[in-house]
Amino acid sequence: MEQPIFWIDDAFSMIDIPETLLPEKPLLLIVDDDPLISDTLSFSMSSVFEVITSHSRPHCTQLLRQLRSTPELALIDLGLPPLPHRPDEGFALISDLLKLSPEIRIVVLSGQSDAGNARHARTLGAVDFVAKPCNPADLHIALQRALSYRSLDERRVQDIAASPLIGNSAAIQKLRLQLQQYADSPFPVLIEGESGSGKEIVACSCLHHNTKRTSKPFFALNCAAISPNLVEPTLFGYAKGAFTGAITAKSGYFEDAADGTLFLDEIGELPLELQAKLLRVLENGEYQRVGETQRRVSRARIIAATNRDLRKEIRSGNFRADLYHRLSVFSISVPPLREMEGDKLLLLDHFRQRYATPQQVPFVLGDEAIALWSRYSFPGNVRELRNIVIRLTAKYPGQIVNCNALEAELDLQDEPVGQVTAPPAALNAESDALIQAASRRLQQTEPFSLDRLLAETERNHIEAALRLAHGNVSQAARLLGINRTTLYNRMESFAKEQ
Repeated sequence: MEQPIFWIDDAFSMIDIPETLLPEKPLLLIVDDDPLISDTLSFSMSSVFEVITSHSRPHCTQLLRQLRSTPELALIDLGLPPLPHRPDEGFALISDLLKLSPEIRIVVLSGQSDAGNARHARTLGAVDFVAKPCNPADLHIALQRALSYRSLDERRVQDIAASPLIGNSAAIQKLRLQLQQYADSPFPVLIEGESGSGKEIVACSCLHHNTKRTSKPFFALNCAAISPNLVEPTLFGYAKGAFTGAITAKSGYFEDAADGTLFLDEIGELPLELQAKLLRVLENGEYQRVGETQRRVSRARIIAATNRDLRKEIRSGNFRADLYHRLSVFSISVPPLREMEGDKLLLLDHFRQRYATPQQVPFVLGDEAIALWSRYSFPGNVRELRNIVIRLTAKYPGQIVNCNALEAELDLQDEPVGQVTAPPAALNAESDALIQAASRRLQQTEPFSLDRLLAETERNHIEAALRLAHGNVSQAARLLGINRTTLYNRMESFAKEQ
């Protein structure tokens, strides 16, 4: 009998699947706005995977919040509505998926398959990139390879629980000092840092397992990965009959954590109405189960993490200032990898040994590749570095990886590039000519607008760059000295003005 393909309707209400029918095969999420492609992929993959499909980024994120189990794999297109001819939505979806489920393995299947898009997708956290059209057998191999990366990630769980922070840079030493000061305190800690920088390791390993709470429970809730209407019963528990489906009473994370730690990841995603209830618990430890009047008291230590600027969120009205101040009694900033000079090579050695199997000799970087590795900024931080090591381990076991092979794994389009410096005399002459032209323009009788002039200049330079690059947006962005996403945004702005 053919296995069913589970689906979510447009209202995002999930089919009620009995527990006995939950999939035993690996769960694969396919995101593509072309129904023919989705149906074809679903059919061809259903012998190996249980398949769920989605057609857009909003639909996909809402779907994941309602699934009972997280997909092991995601196969996504870059060109998704409302901008199907650009990769922006696909890139954003990669980040969203990893925010909702850090363990998910993402393979990109896209017709927008230039090398720059492939590298940028991997920088954001995708483990592989397959160009459309593709051989189904090659796609199966890519998905199985991505699934094998998940087995490697079992070692990552051990890393989170036990490994110390890797590095000797000044930024890491400052972080270690803060952690020593705050580790055994009962007060809340707010961990801030970019995506992929290691906030979860700081919370779990450094602020729980390496403290006197190590024998106590550790509970983690990803506030971005759960439907807003489920956050309150998950945190506080609920009484029997509190809502449809509440056939028995159930304790929440505050109660289950007891004297241990409650880690609230992506705290910036918490709805405003729940922020007030969380604030009350932080102020006096008191809370109530949903549907109950009995007061309960929590003794759990709260650790929150975010990659958002919560001060900016406060100014925009998306986050409560009083909750921010309660959470940030102690505030820790996890440094991005670009600020950890020298630690990139230490992390390379750590993960290279970590992910090599007993039968493998780890790969080795050549001299030029080592220099490139040291210069690269790793915009995806430690997560990107780890994924690169995993791919190199699979592709080049026991081999020397040269500079060209390494460049294929790096997203170099946004890296700073050297500029040719003109002689001072030429610069002065050019500057004088521009100043004289500006003077003539200001002396004209018609009203002058600096904003209009700057906008026209920007538009003309963008058009010139696109012509020189024959329409290749990545090359045009490099000519303009900006990243591709910025160029897309400005092109879109100009299109709206027309």
